[in-house]
Amino acid sequence: MSIPAQALQINSNDNVAVALIDISNNTSIHLGSEKIIAQEEIPIKHKLALIDLDKGMSIYMYGVLVGKATEYIPKGGLLTTENVIHQTEKVKEKNRDSPWKAPDVSRWKDRTFMGYHRSDGQVGTDNIWLFFPLVFCENRNIQTLKTIFEKEFDRPKKDPNQQLLSNLINGKEDNPKKSIPENEPKKHPLNNIKVRFITHQGGCGGTRQDADSLARLLAGYVNNPNVAGATVLSLGCQHLEVKLFETALKEINPSFDKPILMYDQQKLGTTENFLSTIITDSFKAIKKANSIERKDAPLDKLTIGLECGGSDGFSGITANPTLGRVSDLLAALGGKTILSEFPELCGVEQEIANRCETKILANKFLSLMNQYESTAIRAGSGFDMNPSPGNIKDGLITDAIKSAGAAKKSGNSPIRDILDYTEYVKEKGVSLLCTPGNDVESTTAMAGSGANVILFTTGLGTPTGNPITPVIKIATNTSLAEKMPDIIDFNCGTMITENHDLETLGDLLLEQIIQTASGTKQTKTSILKQQDFIPWKRGVSL
Repeated sequence: MSIPAQALQINSNDNVAVALIDISNNTSIHLGSEKIIAQEEIPIKHKLALIDLDKGMSIYMYGVLVGKATEYIPKGGLLTTENVIHQTEKVKEKNRDSPWKAPDVSRWKDRTFMGYHRSDGQVGTDNIWLFFPLVFCENRNIQTLKTIFEKEFDRPKKDPNQQLLSNLINGKEDNPKKSIPENEPKKHPLNNIKVRFITHQGGCGGTRQDADSLARLLAGYVNNPNVAGATVLSLGCQHLEVKLFETALKEINPSFDKPILMYDQQKLGTTENFLSTIITDSFKAIKKANSIERKDAPLDKLTIGLECGGSDGFSGITANPTLGRVSDLLAALGGKTILSEFPELCGVEQEIANRCETKILANKFLSLMNQYESTAIRAGSGFDMNPSPGNIKDGLITDAIKSAGAAKKSGNSPIRDILDYTEYVKEKGVSLLCTPGNDVESTTAMAGSGANVILFTTGLGTPTGNPITPVIKIATNTSLAEKMPDIIDFNCGTMITENHDLETLGDLLLEQIIQTASGTKQTKTSILKQQDFIPWKRGVSL
């Protein structure tokens, strides 16, 4: 795909285009044989009208309805939140099949990654021993264990910001980061296992439904192939009882056989006895899990979560379609991908429904969407309130515009399954997972549904990571990649700045996924120790 220099009409049926650069007033814009005069300044990533839009006229982008003009917008005029409101097509059912031609995967069919094979046939991209509580009352004990274990298992270099503060306190204000002593950590004898820690604010005090949902989410984390085993802390009197967690685990995987160490503080007595018992037992289990080694695995053992956060006006043009290319390659190879964030599918329901393999799946998707939006409306909100101030500032002025670009992450292959929150992925190809558009809640959910790698596109920059699943951060624009290289792993902005094509970028990204899954390339979120975990309480979260 060749991208023009000034603006892009994404679909031939669109009556708006995206500015690829800052366009000054009275500038001539060439789109094919058409010449349009900008009627005002059009900021980069924002939209300009390709025709005169009268009040009440429908606005189309990506070939779908994304809004309605609330006042006259001249040809070459800027679309804003003042002259456009959210509008989408009403969808009742799947009305046709969506044909798909699988990409050529001959270069990939014999490729492998080095992963951790589990007895249930899943393959992990990491080998993690996970500590977590069943109830928030145990958060302090988890934090204590984290401090103790990380001092031995995760010996970091001296933090330059710690040195900065120390220098400032001691009056060394001239170049305070200068001469930071080297503190290179020694290689740990147990170097084939990592320890990770989760805390949360649930497990008691909310509804029983909240406890059930959290139990299923935590069970999904333990069942994720990246996890070798877990240490679980219980107070003993909470809603999320040990037996509730064990039931959830059996429902996800009846043949589950990873080591799980369970501890009840009210049975073990003093905090000192509680923690010393946990440390002694956990170390023995961790030492045993360290003996598991990476082995060759086919690419169909990858389960990739598709996420976006801090999106901008280029997300649906560069990074999200690149993820779509990867998703299509994985589908053709027999792998799995997960698309979530249901509020960000608002406006493309018909396209999604038509991609569903059966009417039953399409109806489940539409039912979940309707239930979710109805809940939001009852709470005085709605999907139209989804775009954040950052989204709007960078050109995503309606939820439908944001959604039409967000949906590109899953490519064009058939949708094989529809999963409600905490359901575990089963089918090869694309599955939809009902989650909020909140990126941390969504990535949290995808790891709990089995994702062993997560691809995360961003146009504004966000450090979000996950405790158990590597998160590859992908920039939609080159300026972000250059400005925040400490959080960006891959740059799709070259599609605009260097005219790289979609197929090339998709193939390069898949190569990087293989390196990450094999443990030969570390993600920036792992380097920064960004390990976010926020469960979704099934109230309103957009």
